[in-house]
Amino acid sequence: MVKAVVGEETQLKPVEDRLSQSSILSEVGLVIGKLSPAIDRGFVFDLVPTPPNDAGEAACSIFDLIKEDRKKPAKGKTQGGSDSSSIYVDKDWVGEHARQVSRMLVGGIKVVGVYMWVSDTAFKNSTMEICQTVKAVAEAAPANCNERLIIHISYSPRRWTCRNFNPLPNITSSSLRHCEFKMGRVLNSLQRFKTTYNFNIRLPVTCEMTSNIRTLGDALQRGISVIAKELKGAKALVDGKLVVEDEPCTSDDLHDIELLLPFMKDACTAYVLENIIGVLKLGGSVSSFAFLTSKEPISQAIADIKDDIIASLKSRLDIICDEADGGMPESESNHDMLPEKLIPQTDIQLLRNPSSLGFPRRVFAPWLGGTYICDYLQPSETLQVLKDHCAELLSKEVQMDTSEILDPEFEVSSVVPKSFWEAMAPSHPPFNSASRELPSNSNKAVEKPGKLAGSLNFSIIAAALALIFSILVGYLVFARTL
Repeated sequence: MVKAVVGEETQLKPVEDRLSQSSILSEVGLVIGKLSPAIDRGFVFDLVPTPPNDAGEAACSIFDLIKEDRKKPAKGKTQGGSDSSSIYVDKDWVGEHARQVSRMLVGGIKVVGVYMWVSDTAFKNSTMEICQTVKAVAEAAPANCNERLIIHISYSPRRWTCRNFNPLPNITSSSLRHCEFKMGRVLNSLQRFKTTYNFNIRLPVTCEMTSNIRTLGDALQRGISVIAKELKGAKALVDGKLVVEDEPCTSDDLHDIELLLPFMKDACTAYVLENIIGVLKLGGSVSSFAFLTSKEPISQAIADIKDDIIASLKSRLDIICDEADGGMPESESNHDMLPEKLIPQTDIQLLRNPSSLGFPRRVFAPWLGGTYICDYLQPSETLQVLKDHCAELLSKEVQMDTSEILDPEFEVSSVVPKSFWEAMAPSHPPFNSASRELPSNSNKAVEKPGKLAGSLNFSIIAAALALIFSILVGYLVFARTL
């Protein structure tokens, strides 16, 4: 349970100044930081306002129940200060904002809650509305623990308060718990870690799996789960030393993490060749950063790196699946000529030819106090996309100094002849319970068992004949020498 929260004063004070100088009566946004249940502390790095929705409407508004009933202001009360004033939050929009912002955050840095700029009275009258907003954010942007923060910046009277909240169980009025909040310097004490994770796996797709794996996107999701299982048991070297204890990190340098992967017990699972309808091949490199506060152990940085790798792969899959969300026109019947963006949502049994799919590459830009934010670029996109997303989602202007932008995965893919991600499903017919034979132009490594048996018998007979012939020749040579 998080009992104390420290906010980065160099970021939070400007937010307070901006709000106090504005005429707005309410604002909602995201709290970006870290929660560390192991040390019962939370850290707030920045507050990001939720932008207006597609219709140009603010994500949060204040209203007066009495005013709504009487259609006139309550006498003696100022707007936002009425005893009956309450707030309305576009929870779905705030959740969508959290989902997109979470993609841009790197290891250990998460969307850890919401902040509200409203009067003290309006906040007290809107407990359930605020709790439901936090729940929407928690569902859209999962973090490493169930707890979330609610930071209330009150302008009447002016003060900061922080509450701790677990949105997963049933929401009740007693769910909010006060926790100590103070401002200080957090960013200048962060420890930095980086790694590059390389992977290359092959996963068969069998007839039995087709009930759960319908599209290539589903197959890729399964591949990511296999990678997650592999990473879970990985040990780590930090600057060449094996991490065996929860020791703190004292150096301010950028630390290199090397993951030592275990042998997968399930890697050699036996499959009946007749049941295999395709093979998924995944390969590439993922670049990852993590940031650790001074009181956290090194093991937390390793856990954050592992989570970041999986979250990065899932984000890329979500991006390409979102692009294919429109689906294929009903009139489209030639599955051999599928546009690449439609491949993820295509029924895997309808893919007739091997298909490859490249995932977006990850780029990093400087953010706060030596930290980074990231974005994912398609081959045709430029760094301008990163700049636009930062302005739209984070309310931050990124200076486009290319010397400060990190593009490590592009450098890797320029050396390796393969794309960052290659997903291949060999050609196969739609599955039919009456016939499971593969077509003649399918993967040559997968053959019918009858052919395998005939080939094996021929090899044994040929070897026996060769052995008998060698014995006869040897006997004749030996007889001549006598």
